[in-house]
Amino acid sequence: MHKHLLLAAFANQAWAMDQAHLTTFASVLHRWSSGESASAEVMAQVEAAKAARATRSKSATNIGSGIAVLPLYGVMAQRANMADDVSGSGGTSTQAFTAAFRDALDDDSVGGIIIDIDSPGGSVFGTGELAAEIFNARGKKPIYGYVNSLCASAAYWAGAQCAQLFITSGGQAGSVGVYMQHIDESGALDKAGLKAEFISAGKYKVEGNTLAPLDDDARASLQKTVDAYYTSFTSAVAKGRGVPVASVRSGFGEGRCLLAQDALSAGMVDGICTFDEVVSRMSKAIKSGGSGARAGSLDLDVEANELSQTTDGQALADNTISQVTQTNVVDPLADKAHLIRMAARKRELELISA
Repeated sequence: MHKHLLLAAFANQAWAMDQAHLTTFASVLHRWSSGESASAEVMAQVEAAKAARATRSKSATNIGSGIAVLPLYGVMAQRANMADDVSGSGGTSTQAFTAAFRDALDDDSVGGIIIDIDSPGGSVFGTGELAAEIFNARGKKPIYGYVNSLCASAAYWAGAQCAQLFITSGGQAGSVGVYMQHIDESGALDKAGLKAEFISAGKYKVEGNTLAPLDDDARASLQKTVDAYYTSFTSAVAKGRGVPVASVRSGFGEGRCLLAQDALSAGMVDGICTFDEVVSRMSKAIKSGGSGARAGSLDLDVEANELSQTTDGQALADNTISQVTQTNVVDPLADKAHLIRMAARKRELELISA
C-alpha cells in the first residue's frame, strides 16, 4: 500500500487499539510520509520481533492432539496487505484469520481450537465480524483463547468471544474502547508557505480533513462514529463474557489494560495459567466430548446473571465459595463472578431435574 494511502486510512477510520501502541503506529506513519528511515537499531528490533513471533507460531501450531492453534499476533487489520504494511508481516488480517478459523472448525481431525493472542488490537473494520464468527462457533468445538502476553482492544473484542479465555501471569488484557485521531496540519502548511484548497461536491465531503482545524459539526460526526463502534464493542464483550453491558463499560478497565490478576478479578478472563495448562484443559474437554464452555456460558449467561441477583443464587455462590475456602484449594477460576455462574448453572440443573 502506498504511504499516502496508508496515512489516509489511518486518518479516516476508528481504531480499537491500545493507545500507546496506536501513538507509536501514528509516529511511524508520519515518519514514512516525511521520507525518513528508521534507524538500524529500530529495524533490528523489528526483525527480531518478527522472528520470535514466527518461531512461536510454528511451535504452537505443531502441538498435535487434534488441537488447532491459531495465532492472533500484532496489529489487526481487515485486509492482508494492510496488516503487512502496518506490522511488517507481523500483524493479522482479520479476513485471513476468519478463513483459517472456519477451516479449523470444518476440519474433522481438529477437536478443539486455541486462539493464541498477542496483539494491541487494530482497526475496527472486520473485528465485529470476526468476533461473531468465534461466538457463533461456541458449542461446536471447544474454543479457548490464551493471552500471551497482550490482548488489547480489538484483540479483546475477539478474544472475549471464546468459550474460555486464559492469560499468562505476566499478561495484560482490556483497553476496551474506540477512538479516532485528527491532526491539524494547517499550521505546518502555513509555516511552509503553502495553502490547501479543496474543490468538492457534497456538503460534508471534505469534513474532518487534516489540512484544517476540526469544526464542531465534524467533531460531533466523528464522536457519533466512535460511539457507535464502542456500543458494538461493549455489547459483543458483554455477550461473550455473559455479563451486563454496564459491567463492561464500568468494570472492565474503562479503556485501560489490566494486569492478569486484576483482569481475572474483574471477570475479563477465566484463569491465569501456562499455555501447556490450556492445552491440557482442552485435551480433557475433547476427550469428554464437551464444548469446553465455562459454567453459565452461552445462553445460560443471561439466566446466570439474573439468578446471581436472587437470594438463592447468592446463597449457592456463597456456599460454593465456602466449600472452596475450606478445602484450601487455590484455583484461578475460583473468583466470585465465576462461582456465581457455577452456582447458577447448578441451580438450573436442579430445577430441570426436579
